[in-house]
Amino acid sequence: MAPATLTPPRERIRRGRGTGLGRAWRVIVLNDDHNTFQGVAFALSSILPGVSYDQGIELASRIHETGQAIVWSGERETAELYWNQLQDFGLTMAPLEQ
Repeated sequence: MAPATLTPPRERIRRGRGTGLGRAWRVIVLNDDHNTFQGVAFALSSILPGVSYDQGIELASRIHETGQAIVWSGERETAELYWNQLQDFGLTMAPLEQ
C-alpha cells in the first residue's frame, strides 16, 4: 500500500471589488520618435528599483521592437508614482492598466 500523498493547501488570492486590490497595476512605456535608447535606459534605471542601465537598454530595445513594454507592475500607488516619474523624464506612457 502506497503512503498517502499530501497536497499543500492552495493560497486563495483575494480580489478587491473595484478597489484595485489583489491585481497588479502595469506601467507601460510606449515607443516614440523623440527618445533615444540611452535616454530610455537612463530613465528606467534611475526610477525603477532593481533595473540596471543594461537592463534599461534591453527594455528600450523591446519597446522599440514591439511598440511598448511593461516595465513594472505592482501596487497602484507605487505604479502611479513610477508612471509620473517616467513621464517627467519625457517617456511616452500608456495609461495605467490592471
